[in-house]
Amino acid sequence: MTVDNTTLEAILPKGVKDFLPAKAAKIDFLQKTLLSVFSQWGFRPIVPPSLEYLHVLERGLGEGLREKTFRFDDRQSGKLVAFTPDITPQVARIVATRMKDVPLPLRLCYTGRVLRHTEQQAGKDREIFQAGVEMIGLESPEADAEMIAMAVESLQALGASEFTIDVGQVEFFRGVMADLSLPTPLAAELQGAIARKDNSTLKSLLEKAPLDDRAREEILALPRLFGGREVLAKAEQSVSNDRSRRALDNLARVLDILTVYGVEDHVTFDLGELRGLDYHTGLTFQGFLTGIGRAVCLGGRYDNLTARYGYPAPATGFAFNLLNLLFALDKELDAVAAHQTDVLIFQTGDNKQAAQQIAQALRAKGYSAARDIIARGLQESINYAHKMNFRFILCAGENREEVLIIDLTDGSERKLAYQNLFAEDFAL
Repeated sequence: MTVDNTTLEAILPKGVKDFLPAKAAKIDFLQKTLLSVFSQWGFRPIVPPSLEYLHVLERGLGEGLREKTFRFDDRQSGKLVAFTPDITPQVARIVATRMKDVPLPLRLCYTGRVLRHTEQQAGKDREIFQAGVEMIGLESPEADAEMIAMAVESLQALGASEFTIDVGQVEFFRGVMADLSLPTPLAAELQGAIARKDNSTLKSLLEKAPLDDRAREEILALPRLFGGREVLAKAEQSVSNDRSRRALDNLARVLDILTVYGVEDHVTFDLGELRGLDYHTGLTFQGFLTGIGRAVCLGGRYDNLTARYGYPAPATGFAFNLLNLLFALDKELDAVAAHQTDVLIFQTGDNKQAAQQIAQALRAKGYSAARDIIARGLQESINYAHKMNFRFILCAGENREEVLIIDLTDGSERKLAYQNLFAEDFAL
């Protein structure tokens, strides 16, 4: 049967991708580097399942994520199950139901994939690769600062040079809006305009609102409260309620700790950032690389989440979106993608035992080694080795007297007695 490759091109659903070796190597590097940083900060890995019972998972999901959840019938149980759209609620469930007797604080980290419905034709990824951390049991500004400092250190470890961490505080906004008694639809429209920094729409909406001039000014100031340390002083002058002032005090204390860590230059404040209002309870942040509009990491405080599973505990954390990182750092990671295998072993003759023993010995010494099993000439093997990024090609004969080692970086050659390959001091 003839296969139509044009049909196969569309064999994957929209929003998911195959990753060939070069891209896969970059994703692998991102995961390993981030997990290494997390480990250095004392975080221990956890592996949640891909499937959850829907009614359990939904306890930890806000309305936005509930709408994006893939769900289906489980033939074994007869219940609805779901692919998780976010790992943080899973960690909250695990902590509340499986780790409540473990001393706090808990420092947990993970990598994994989640699935989310997206709007048709939106062109967004439905399969999202995440790597993140969750700190359970600490409510101090130092814990919030640790999250931001880790995010900065992680980006530096990945080779990012120009980036910012945009910090918000949902309690600041809630303090401004708490006593206004606005109709719910109008409040939602105001929130949307503030989030979009749409000043003209915001002014138009406020003209209809039953508010005094002071309240209008506080709301109008929100989209403009963006920048460095000076934003905190400006915000303090623009609000009069205690709830917003406590939020500003929290941010000031976090910034003092970030100054000790030496990462304050990467931090900006955005008090009109309203992402996560149904999920977060305090400080929030997003990481952006210069010139890239997509956030590469999202995080913040979520003190009410474990309580939804019966175990109240303060919590904070963040997660990197690895595909957004890959998009932002693609060129910088080219060297990682050019993965090199140390040795391709070529042997003439019918008896390949010598080559097989050499391969085994090299692997025991820590080298990566592959047999060129296909029957072909040496030059063809050399061409193959170049294309597949091997460092050396080693040519052996059946007589087991000597081998030829060709350095593929410069074409230089050297001969070596066969037995010397097995000596303790052998090195390529």
